[in-house]
Amino acid sequence: MKIITSWLFVMCWLFYSVSVLAVNVNTAPAEEIAKQLNGIGTAKAEAIVSYRTQNGAFKTLQDLTKVKGIGAATVDKNRDNIEFDAKP
Repeated sequence: MKIITSWLFVMCWLFYSVSVLAVNVNTAPAEEIAKQLNGIGTAKAEAIVSYRTQNGAFKTLQDLTKVKGIGAATVDKNRDNIEFDAKP
């Protein structure tokens, strides 16, 4: 019984921590993007929001590299923390 309880606790914690860290770059405000992604400050987060407003929703991680100041290395280190949906 202790093993099952421990396993459930670990799984719940894992799912919670992943959901807390992930940010939807198509819907989140700049403040949330800056807070959740490494190497993304306020100016870059605002550039992400501005780009999606002008060009529509991001569909892939590669789309983020079209934003000035966002390179492949930044996208790669945040790959597990970025969520998409097709809705702007």
